[in-house]
Amino acid sequence: MPKFAAGVLKFQDNVYPDKQDLFEKLSQGQSPEALFITCSDSRIELAMITQTEPGELFICRNAGNIVPPHTEQTGAMTASIEYAVAVLEVPHIVVCGHSGCGAMKGAMDPEGLSSLPHVAKWLGYSKAAVDIVDELAPDGSDDDRMQMLIEQNVLLQLQHLRTHPSVARRLARGDLDLHGWVYDIRTGGVDAYDPQTGKFTRVDAHYASEIAELAGASDCAA
Repeated sequence: MPKFAAGVLKFQDNVYPDKQDLFEKLSQGQSPEALFITCSDSRIELAMITQTEPGELFICRNAGNIVPPHTEQTGAMTASIEYAVAVLEVPHIVVCGHSGCGAMKGAMDPEGLSSLPHVAKWLGYSKAAVDIVDELAPDGSDDDRMQMLIEQNVLLQLQHLRTHPSVARRLARGDLDLHGWVYDIRTGGVDAYDPQTGKFTRVDAHYASEIAELAGASDCAA
């Protein structure tokens, strides 16, 4: 804890003064550009990966970047999704999986979770992704099957998102976009799902036109 406390002091002394105007503005409310659903894994640092500032991302984290299908039972994920979509009106939702995901390893080997009943039940929301891997790659290598599971789990959670009424309404209105990402911890690379090809491709290729437009706007502003 002393390390964390010292970090707070460093933030207050060295970081906050340079961004005081931003924090004063944020103290009046938030208007994030995206709801970002990712894993609780300590190796995932979204602000660093996306190079975003405070106030830009509304973040939900849990083991396995899971979105339970909508039911009448209230849970933290359901409530957070509803708030982000219906109140904050985020224009984008990203479900981001990652390499070496311990949750996905557990989903692949449910027998190993006998002493973790709550984890086992939670990872049941990924079972359909495991079933897809078993169907498509029953004889694949462990690494190939795990990579496929990480990707299929992202796609499954995107399907679950569509069952949430607030999301369904916004999708029907046409002012909400869903994105599936996979982050590679070792290389720092991020792949995004392309529904037209049914494959994950590098973010620089998938968002090439948007990135070029943003760069052009920045050049004009300069």
